[in-house]
Amino acid sequence: MNMQVPRKNPVETRQRLLDAAFTEIYASGYQGSDINSIIARAGVTKGALYHHFGGKTDIANAVIDTLLDGITTEKWLAPLDDVDDPVDALIEIVEGTLLTEMAVNGGCPLNNLAQEMSGVNEDIRLRLRRVFQMWIGGVADALRLGQANGKVRRDIDARETATFMIATYEGYISLAKNARDPSLLSAGVRQVVKYLETLRP
Repeated sequence: MNMQVPRKNPVETRQRLLDAAFTEIYASGYQGSDINSIIARAGVTKGALYHHFGGKTDIANAVIDTLLDGITTEKWLAPLDDVDDPVDALIEIVEGTLLTEMAVNGGCPLNNLAQEMSGVNEDIRLRLRRVFQMWIGGVADALRLGQANGKVRRDIDARETATFMIATYEGYISLAKNARDPSLLSAGVRQVVKYLETLRP
């Protein structure tokens, strides 16, 4: 009786590598992570990694283009899609920020990588810039729709407002990470919510 060895699923293998790379980079930074730790965490061979990716930079780029893009879309853009009142939606998103010690100590994966790599690797910088611009653009579009619906003040510039709100939010996350203080992020959430309330007519 012939026993057939089940074929490995290349899509699943690639996803395991991406998830492992994301976890390693989030924990140790891009420069502090290495191929061997990613392979070990994913539970695959080195050959499997090089079948899917050209190396560490290639897999980091894929993490940005898929996982960081996806996290931003899921957390920020999907809840804002075609909403009548973007202020209410943004407040709900901001108030849903994780305030656990683990989340605070880890910081924002997108901002972490931007702070570490923007002056080091131009390709990574541009990919991160695309995600930030997508984020800002999505919030700005929602604010414009809110202006058209009479839910957002017409005297604000939607893109400048979106940029300010995101920069403030990310700044509080960075300060809380450095201080290792969830109460600092909690205060930041309250301040961002207060600012969002001022956007109503």
